[in-house]
Amino acid sequence: MTNAADQPSTASGGLKRLRQAVTLGALLLALVHVIWPDLAIDAATLALIVIAILPWITPLVKSLELPGGWKVEFQELQKAASRAETAGLLASAVATPALAPEFAFQTIAERDPNLALAGLRIELEKRLVRLAQSKGLEVRSYGIGQLLRLLTKHNVLTQEEQSALADMVGLLNSAVHGAAVDPRAADWAMSVGPRLLASLDQRGSQQ
Repeated sequence: MTNAADQPSTASGGLKRLRQAVTLGALLLALVHVIWPDLAIDAATLALIVIAILPWITPLVKSLELPGGWKVEFQELQKAASRAETAGLLASAVATPALAPEFAFQTIAERDPNLALAGLRIELEKRLVRLAQSKGLEVRSYGIGQLLRLLTKHNVLTQEEQSALADMVGLLNSAVHGAAVDPRAADWAMSVGPRLLASLDQRGSQQ
């Protein structure tokens, strides 16, 4: 019979093994990069990898103690949406009949706000890549921050738009990396996400 006093020790041992596994995985990725430096992994693929391993590293993330906590607050999301609205980055809301969700993140929004925000980030990055390509810009394997700077440098985005998107991306990145997310973020993603993506789609279709 397992002694109850041994349970904390067992949990601690499991967490230690999890830390070792994460460290080993990071070292293996570093080794692959050294051996094949030309092997490019785009940011969308990397984000999907993070989403895949997120459920397994949740105990490790929860064990971190950061000053002030590590949480995506609903008020922060609302503020980011307000800045995007002011910058003209949100398309007008359009009433549509009840149809199948257009984006994958909409199907999981109620069940898992973290994955919903992570999915929105992936869709956002896809739109920024398409926008850059539609303007004849070479994207290579740029991350989302580099894309924002590139688009601003070539006057595709204004400084205000870049700043608003950078704020939003920062919050979405926190969700990808396992920050605690306010449950109301699901509603935020459902209402703000499609409007933002529609706006960027419209810009990408303009010549």
